[in-house]
Amino acid sequence: MSRLRAALDPKSIAVIGASDNPNKVGGRPVHFLGKFGFTGKIYPINPTRPEIQGHKSYASLADLPEAPEMVIVAVAGDNAIAAVEDCAAAGVKVAVVMASGFGEVDAVEGKAKERRMVEAAHKAGMRIVGPNSQGLANFGSGAIASFSTMFVDMEPAADKGHVAMLSQSGALSTVPVGFLRQKGIGVRHTHATGNDSDITVGELACAVAEDPEVKLMLLYLESIPDKTYLEELAAIALDRDLPIIALKSGRTDAGKAAAQSHTGALANEDRVVDAFFEHHGIWRAPDMRGLVEATELYLKGWKPQGRRLVAISNSGAVCVLTADAATSVGMPMAKLAPETDAKLKGILPSFATTTNPIDLTAALLSNSALFGDILPVIAQDPAADAFLIGVPVAGPGYDVPAFSRDTAAFGQQTGKPVVVAATQPSVAQAFAANRTSVFPTEVEAVSALHQFLAHHELMAKARARRDTAAPSEALIALGPDTLMLNEADSLRLLASRGVAVVPHRLCLSRSEAVAAFTLIDGPVVVKGCSADIAHKSELGLVRVGITSADMTGDIYTEMEQIIAKAGARFDGVIVAAMASGRREMMIGAHRDPVFGPVVVVGDGGKYVEVFRDTKLLLSPFTADDVRAALQALRVAPLFAGVRGEAPMDIDTLAEMVVHVGELMRDPAARIVSIDLNPVMLGSVGEGSVVVDAVVFHAV
Repeated sequence: MSRLRAALDPKSIAVIGASDNPNKVGGRPVHFLGKFGFTGKIYPINPTRPEIQGHKSYASLADLPEAPEMVIVAVAGDNAIAAVEDCAAAGVKVAVVMASGFGEVDAVEGKAKERRMVEAAHKAGMRIVGPNSQGLANFGSGAIASFSTMFVDMEPAADKGHVAMLSQSGALSTVPVGFLRQKGIGVRHTHATGNDSDITVGELACAVAEDPEVKLMLLYLESIPDKTYLEELAAIALDRDLPIIALKSGRTDAGKAAAQSHTGALANEDRVVDAFFEHHGIWRAPDMRGLVEATELYLKGWKPQGRRLVAISNSGAVCVLTADAATSVGMPMAKLAPETDAKLKGILPSFATTTNPIDLTAALLSNSALFGDILPVIAQDPAADAFLIGVPVAGPGYDVPAFSRDTAAFGQQTGKPVVVAATQPSVAQAFAANRTSVFPTEVEAVSALHQFLAHHELMAKARARRDTAAPSEALIALGPDTLMLNEADSLRLLASRGVAVVPHRLCLSRSEAVAAFTLIDGPVVVKGCSADIAHKSELGLVRVGITSADMTGDIYTEMEQIIAKAGARFDGVIVAAMASGRREMMIGAHRDPVFGPVVVVGDGGKYVEVFRDTKLLLSPFTADDVRAALQALRVAPLFAGVRGEAPMDIDTLAEMVVHVGELMRDPAARIVSIDLNPVMLGSVGEGSVVVDAVVFHAV
């Protein structure tokens, strides 16, 4: 923790507004510092008391024998601003501002007050956490600069834990701590940055990620005004093989409105956030349960090689439900090798099921060694990547301690992920006592296992992409003014970047249009061309299936008149070949103000906005990334061909999407947005071709 060390591991802490009452905001940090073993110097500041909670109290910051590395500002309103200014003047390194009533409630005056504090701090080289921060807590060092009520009931733990929780919300920095401690999982760091006026949650997370004791990081985010530190954090995490799980609120319009009022920051487009996390190997949790439910699995040190599941239970129903749950999350049930099946038949009674999922039936009651006998056999099967053991009922007559010992030994010997589903408390406790991960139901067990395994794959893909793709560029600063290229110029630009476009000619006279029909030699499409008109169909500027030269000439004249009547520039008329294909697709791109170039690919045509069967990609990305995105579409089964059809040429489509991404990344091109719809996708060998294009660029 070389950077922001004073925020995470200060050697001395002062509390402005310190209280002798440990239940007050100014009293909690003083109490917690002693309770959790902080070994540095503690300086309570309160002009009305000579002593606070057994520590000598000082009247002011100026009266301290030294400049403390950290100061907790536990006074309100303008007093907090004055206290921050005093800290900056005194040489303090970090101020944790707990006061509220700033940018989170007033986007104008409140934000101005925040800027005043930050400016004063930066002039002196000081950093600020907050305002509106519940505080920071490093249980590894005992530096608990927080007023969280959660810590009142917590007792110091010998195991400081390996989980870090960072949040823009105070409550959400500690609620997960309570969940995890109930499961016996220690949390080493839990920090709430509040309004992120200076030190953001991303920057602090980068510093926490340097702690070698941290093996899992959890994030709660309400807004992402800047991607810089989150990108850096993701890079650090991939280098360290440190998983990050993020819960980002504001998925719905109501949630976005609540997030904006809570943090005073604009909410991000949610699908872009999804794409950003996926691009960088960060798992996005759907809710609080998803943030913490798989935590224990991440701390096992497993290095999974796949996600094919083997399920074993003494209940046929649990076997079926496990298979259903695994299928619903896309986790394949492993197909065991014939030799594995033969060995299992030699161990299990004839009425047991040896195909996966494996139903031991009531035979487990009469032979408690079955788990220990079959697990080593299954472990040798190359298709077995992970295991779920379901024990829904096991009362008198079942040797549950033996089951739990055999399962634990199996997990240690193979290093392969194994989870248990056990509803009965006594059964669950027996497995937990041997440090096996236990869940109440097979659905919860599968959900946690799926997250862990899929996240491992996500990180591997992100690492491979980073190692092969071009480096991400800084955001291109473009002005607010944009111009639309006419369609001919849009197609010309795309063709110059390797994107296949429909054969066409731009015609500036009736005679040129007639000649174009003859040159193209077949039914044509005739379209009016104007840099002032984005939606041509609405004005009757698109005519398809034209079969004669004279008709083409007549349409030219008609479209020239329509464009003139609309008061738009007349850039000519495009005569294009009638492009054919198997499926209308679309490619779009825009420049997100936070995340940079975002490319969209999906099912196209006139209903694209109705069905929204699209996937987002953040640049830079590879053709493999595009193919994976295409296979995630609802229409993906069609690409392979159905009922004797040939497969579609998604490789050429993927390359086209890559070229669009490269164009968006080119600062010289100054592209703001691209809309290609439809893109005709043909059979393998026929390629893909852009039929219609609208491109906007910055002035």
